[in-house]
Amino acid sequence: MDDELIRACALATRLACQRMTPPHLSALRASIEQACCLPAGIDWDRKVTAHAGIVNVLADAAADPTVTLLVRNVPGELYDLMITVGPVASGIVASSRRRLLALIAAGDAEGAAREMERHLGGLRWIRRLVRGSVQGNVAV
Repeated sequence: MDDELIRACALATRLACQRMTPPHLSALRASIEQACCLPAGIDWDRKVTAHAGIVNVLADAAADPTVTLLVRNVPGELYDLMITVGPVASGIVASSRRRLLALIAAGDAEGAAREMERHLGGLRWIRRLVRGSVQGNVAV
């Protein structure tokens, strides 16, 4: 996931927060709770799919065709990123999603956008560690 996609996610999050309707907030809450409640160890693929789909809920709430276009590849990129990082990130992802939901529910668009940026940047950092560890093990 590159910086451009992270910025697109932050923009979608910011706009979604600004334009959030009660039905959208309810859908977001349900999506986050569903994703967070799935057991990571048993079915990581299913959990990752649920978390990646949250971006679509945010894009719907943003109600902006340009933003929808900008984030069209994000669920797939986020899926690949989380699969690479693995279940070790389950708690990190769930905590970030809950913070995101709280910020959006409070109407803090800038805080929600920052949370999304930090979260995705953190997952990228973990991916670098995981890849470095795997490469280091291969080289030994």
